[in-house]
Amino acid sequence: MDDLEQKRTTTASFGDIADAYLDSDVHQFGADLELLASWCDGASRALDVACGTGHTAGALGEIIDTVVAADATPEMMETATEAFDLPGIVADAERLPFADHTFDAVTCRIAAHHFPNPQTFVDEVSRILSPGGVLAFEDNVTPNDEGLAEFYNRFERLRDPTHGEAQSVAQWQDWLREAGFTIDESVTVRKELDYDSWVERTKTSAERREKLEQLVRQPGAKEVYDVTVKDGAVHGFSNEKLLVRARK
Repeated sequence: MDDLEQKRTTTASFGDIADAYLDSDVHQFGADLELLASWCDGASRALDVACGTGHTAGALGEIIDTVVAADATPEMMETATEAFDLPGIVADAERLPFADHTFDAVTCRIAAHHFPNPQTFVDEVSRILSPGGVLAFEDNVTPNDEGLAEFYNRFERLRDPTHGEAQSVAQWQDWLREAGFTIDESVTVRKELDYDSWVERTKTSAERREKLEQLVRQPGAKEVYDVTVKDGAVHGFSNEKLLVRARK
């Protein structure tokens, strides 16, 4: 699948599940969301890239005068702007339709693993941020071990074919520095997930779900997702996320 086809597939897929993401506890709540928003406090004009159904943009709107929500999927962007009463635009994260130095804060939360060219996204954010501007970024990350990283991405693609590739902490930090950012803060957190809701949110087919049920009991899943199984059912399940505050 080439990059353009991947983007079309992702856009179509997310258009069908906007309501599920609006109601998702993982996306609408959490200390990670609060932290990202707090990192942008003091900004006057912010952009939320790949806004999904708008939870991050909504949090920004409580502390920043002007917030724009952007997403490549029209249904996601429309849901976000209606739910949080914000202006929005349909936009590709790797080709942002804004002039240089337009914003003094940019956020992107739990989305970049869908981007075919994440380094291009980082370069675009650097371009549209004003000097001294802040990028508040969060995404799922892989372990450093290559075998476990491969397991992680295979597992994620089985659940959600629009998953591109999650990166390591070191890779994101390298891309940010190469794009001219200074990393002010960088933390990783584990976020507890409800396994059944996590699988159902992307309308996973019965065939793929059966394969996930097999993989989630393998040793790699224990190491990557901290899986615990009780009475034959997945009882504990979490993933690791990187949060970065980077300054232009």
